[in-house]
Amino acid sequence: MKANDKINVTKTFFPPLEEYQKQLERVWKNEWLTNRGELLKELEEKLKLYLKVPNIIVMNNGTVPIQIALKLLANQGEVITTPFSYVATSASIVWENCTPVFVDIHPEYLTIDETKIEAAITEKTTCILATHVFGNPCNIEAIEAIAQKHQLKVIYDAAHCFGVMYKDQSVFNYGDVSTCSFHATKLFHTGEGGAVFCKDEELQHKMFYSHNFGHKGPLDFYGLGINGKISELQAAMGLCILPYMNQIIHARKRTIDCYNNQLNFKNLQALKIREETNWNYSYYPVIFENEEKLLQLQKKMNDKNIFPRRYFYPSLNTINYLNKAEMPISESVAKRILCLPLSHCMEDLQTQIIVQTINE
Repeated sequence: MKANDKINVTKTFFPPLEEYQKQLERVWKNEWLTNRGELLKELEEKLKLYLKVPNIIVMNNGTVPIQIALKLLANQGEVITTPFSYVATSASIVWENCTPVFVDIHPEYLTIDETKIEAAITEKTTCILATHVFGNPCNIEAIEAIAQKHQLKVIYDAAHCFGVMYKDQSVFNYGDVSTCSFHATKLFHTGEGGAVFCKDEELQHKMFYSHNFGHKGPLDFYGLGINGKISELQAAMGLCILPYMNQIIHARKRTIDCYNNQLNFKNLQALKIREETNWNYSYYPVIFENEEKLLQLQKKMNDKNIFPRRYFYPSLNTINYLNKAEMPISESVAKRILCLPLSHCMEDLQTQIIVQTINE
């Protein structure tokens, strides 16, 4: 990339083509394209080691795991959730015939405000579905305590959390269920893909058969299920990318260090990472004083062929098929937040141009 190239908010990492072709040769040799082949099983084992998790089910995207978790745990009840997330979080709740109940967010961490959760609980509440925003963990201890007190299940949308550690263990090890996205724009990807993590063996078993039509062998069924399987072609991509993860994260950290050191934060707010978190440098959001200044800067950057993204926008409580309750902090942040370009291949000169444009 050169300084005058188009700079998008992110760039998909492609492994060397010959390495992907080598994995594809295995697929052709096995003559096995899907239904949990050799490459997928190998990928799951390697991911368990890399992520330091006891189990994982790799699926075809990051949304299906949320939908299955809600199907198994929410019982068509009220689900307390955040208005500051990607639309898939709340859409999954509605899709599974549950009712989203929004709770506003913390103004610095941008995760659900745990101090407001209990006030939203009713006799119909069955779950808390919280998002670790931009890979920044929620207040896990407080949420777990509330869930235990009120006998609620906890699902974490951890789409951005590949490699994140909280208090010396994977963030995926928290909650009844955690999910992740392996979409092409994520740190680790399989083109399209995702995963689910859960500690309870019985629930893990239900999640597993639920993503495979409920099958118990070829001719029998445990119960209801859908198709959440991933192909060997996607698993091949994951196997090629995993060895590069440390390199990818290091490169992104270098760009973020530059942003942190050189941006003028007099009129900007950066994301506050929760204490005792080993973050993964997945996004770099900045919050402006008002929406007008954001739009002015966005246009100025677009004119220079730089394309940051308004993410997350709008606040989900304002979407027409969702709860219209007022969420003042989320609504305010959603109008003022912009994710700056960040990828594995950002060059120093490109970062300098972005910093200079913002500081001016």
